[in-house]
Formats: sequence, C-alpha cells, structure tokens
Amino acid sequence: MTGGTKVLSDKIKVRVTTEQGESFLDKMIALVEGASRQKTPNEIALTILLAGFTLVFIIVTVTLKPFGDFAKTPITIAAFISLFVCLIPTTIGGLLSAIGIAGMDRALRANVITKSGKAVETAGDIDVLLLDKTGTITIGNRKATHFYPANNVNENHFIKAAVLSSMADETPEGKSIIELSGINPMSLQVPNPRYIKFTAETRSSGIDFENSRIRKGATDAIRKISEKAGHIFPTETAEKVNIISSNGGTPLVVSENDKVIGVIELQDIIKPGISERFERLRKMGIKTVMVTGDNPLTAKFIAEKAGVDDFIAEAKPEDKMNYIKKEQSEGRLVAMMGDGTNDAPALAQADVGVAMNSGTQAAKEAGNMVDLDNDPTKLIEVVEIGKQLLMTRGTLTTFSIANDVAKYFAIIPALFITAIPALQGLNIMKLHSPESAILSAVIFNAIIIPLLIPLALKGVAYKPIGASALLRRNLLIYGLGGIIIPFIGIKMRDLFVSLYF
Repeated sequence: MTGGTKVLSDKIKVRVTTEQGESFLDKMIALVEGASRQKTPNEIALTILLAGFTLVFIIVTVTLKPFGDFAKTPITIAAFISLFVCLIPTTIGGLLSAIGIAGMDRALRANVITKSGKAVETAGDIDVLLLDKTGTITIGNRKATHFYPANNVNENHFIKAAVLSSMADETPEGKSIIELSGINPMSLQVPNPRYIKFTAETRSSGIDFENSRIRKGATDAIRKISEKAGHIFPTETAEKVNIISSNGGTPLVVSENDKVIGVIELQDIIKPGISERFERLRKMGIKTVMVTGDNPLTAKFIAEKAGVDDFIAEAKPEDKMNYIKKEQSEGRLVAMMGDGTNDAPALAQADVGVAMNSGTQAAKEAGNMVDLDNDPTKLIEVVEIGKQLLMTRGTLTTFSIANDVAKYFAIIPALFITAIPALQGLNIMKLHSPESAILSAVIFNAIIIPLLIPLALKGVAYKPIGASALLRRNLLIYGLGGIIIPFIGIKMRDLFVSLYF
C-alpha cells in the first residue's frame, strides 16, 4: 500500500502496521542508499595504463639529469618540463571527455537520456541484462486474446454476450474484449439496460435488460451464481479455464441467465518483436533474465514465450539487488531495466540502470539512463553505442601511445647528440638542434589534440569483429599511423622553427 494506490471500485480499509521510517518506501530508499556501482574492467585498465605510462615517463625525465651530468650535457628546467609534457599520455587524457560526450549524444539520438558517458561506455561490456516483466517485457495491461464458447453455444451469440457484459467496463481488460470482438457496442440495440458495475464482493460485472441477465467475472464467482440457480458448470469450460491458467493467462467466465456460456482468455501481452531482439542480445553474448513477482509456473510460461534465457519468480526488491551483487562478485557487468519503485534498488546497484520513461520518479533517479521509448530491448542500441565508444577510446589510446614513442625518439637523441655523437643514428628526422626539436615536439603535441577531437566526437565505426582482429586493425592503422604522423609533423615544424635558431 503506497501513496500512489488508486481505488477503482468499492472501498478499501487500511491499517497502518509499520512504524515511522519502516514503510515500503523507506525500505526502498535504504536499499538505494546502500547500493554502489563498481568500476568496470575497462575503466580500471585505462586508469592503470595512464598511471603506469605517467610513472614510467616521470622516471625517464628524472633520471635524465644524472645522465646529462655524466655526459657533461646541460639540460635546462624548461627542457625537462617540455619533455615531460610531451611524453605523458596527454592526448588520450584530453580526449576522454570528448569521447564520453559523443557517446551521450549518440544515445540521446536513440532516445535514451544518459547521466554520464561512463554509463554508455559500461554498456559496451554488459554480460547480464535483468528485465522487470510488467511494463518492460509485457505491455502491463491484460488483453483479451480468445473467445471460447461452451458446447452447443453459438460463437457469435457468445461474443455478443461478452460485448454486452463489457459495455460499462472501463478497465483496459473490458475495452480489449470489445476490441477483440470487432463489434461496435453502439450497434447493439439494448432496451432499458441496467449496468452492473464490478465490485470486490461479487467479483463480476454485467448487464440486465428485458429478460436477460449477463454476467462476466472470475471463475469461482460465476460458478457460484450458476450452481446456485441449479445449473451445472460445463466440463469443457472448466478444462479451458485450467489450460488458460496454466498458460499464465486469466480466464473470465460469462453466464447468461445464470447459465455458463463460455470463457474469455486474458493474457498479459508480450511486446511485439521482443523475442527476436532477445535473440540478437544473445548473439552479442548478453544473458537475459526476467524478474517478476509472479508464481514460478506463470513466470516460466512468460519467460519461454518472450525468449529470455532465465527468470526469477516471486522476486522481492532485495532478491533483485542480491542477484545483481552475486553476478558482479563473479566478475560480470550487469544491466537492469525497470519502471517501478520496487526496481529502484536494483537500478541503483546495476552497472547500467535503465529506467522506463513511463516508470516512477524513484526508478528514474536510481538509474543512470532513461529510455524515452519504453523499449525493453533498447539496450541493443545502447550496447552498440557503448562498444563504439570503447573502440574509439582503444584506437585513440593506441594512437596516443604510438605518439609518445615517436616523440621520445625525436627529443632524446636531439638532447644528447652534441655530447654523444653516436646518437646521430637515432636522429632519424635529422632535427636541426635540441632547442628546435623540443619546440617542434611541444607545438605538435598542442596541435594534435584539437585535430583528433572530430574523430573522438564522430567515433570509430562499430564492427562486430573478434578481439584479435580488432587488435591487429588498431595496431596497423592507429599504431603505425601514430608513429609515422608525429615524425612527419615534428619534422615539418622543425623546418620552420630552425629558421629562428
């Protein structure tokens, strides 16, 4: 019972049994506050890589002083600072923000609002996807799917009776019965109708007119009405009710003048095309898990029909959160899609929490993405954007490291070439002097970052190729290119700079 509970008919009596601060919402808030997102393997790897290269080049720069003294080559403080600025991985560090912003922009074009570029990037490495059933996998409102008349009952007569019993039914289920029938209720001439509203006590609704009494409702409610009037509940209808229930549906029995004439099947409709998209997620190596409060039999039926890999039945908010923590403890990255307040703790704990736009405010605040289209398989686009983000970052990191290697071989020989003539062989670019070499490298370092911003914003085209093939491609294009371009760029600037030295 929450503040958003709406009474559709009759009345409800509420007894407050929890103490202040122990309500459902208080528990959800406590769970959300206790949730924490872990760092992704890619994030940790990049941090270690950048820190490692920075440390290596600090050691290189610091140890040059004793080498310079030994070789009787004076090196100025300005030269040390310039060398350090050129060698540390400034290129990738300066472009990380641009890559993240570009990912957020591409996600927005897919109608997904993201709270950070990190969320999009993490989506590229997702292993497990948890989806709430109601409102995410299914439409949420049950719809009529079949009419099953009893033996010796004309089908058209039964459908007409079902429509008449639903004329005053404002619920989505009642409207779906009329929609399935294809009959316009206004075309039915009913003299002096008296509509019977649904109540919690009778668990049925219907219409009375002339000598006809039509009722539609729960199986046990209509059974009581029928048996009280001396009629026998049809065997074939009872069997159909059991089949519908075992298939995860809801049966609504219809009676006319207290005699059962058939049953209507209601199903929580699965969103169209969802099984194909789950298959696509499976090919991308992502395991899909449906989370629902339904009993295991109903959950199993819906899971098989939707095409998910696994399901969690009769799940409480803590169960969802604990499942995510368990997967994370085993080294997997987990995404969660949900729309309700009870999904908020799991959305906050998941590495990628995608809240439906139709969901509650609590769900939207707990997640780090909001899907404006309420599409449960929107994560496919987000994963592809995330993978493109990772590929872009990988290529630019390769280019940045190759740049540093090239700048190292440009500056170091130039610094010691006077004192140690043997280093002339390493002066591949034939730079004019130590001063021109350092200045050319600094200018190139300052220019290359703005020139790479368009590539960072556009991103490298995503291709579903293997890791080894991707590594070969990066080394060939961006590794080799990252070495050649600085040599050309620094040499061209040295030609201009040398005019002033």
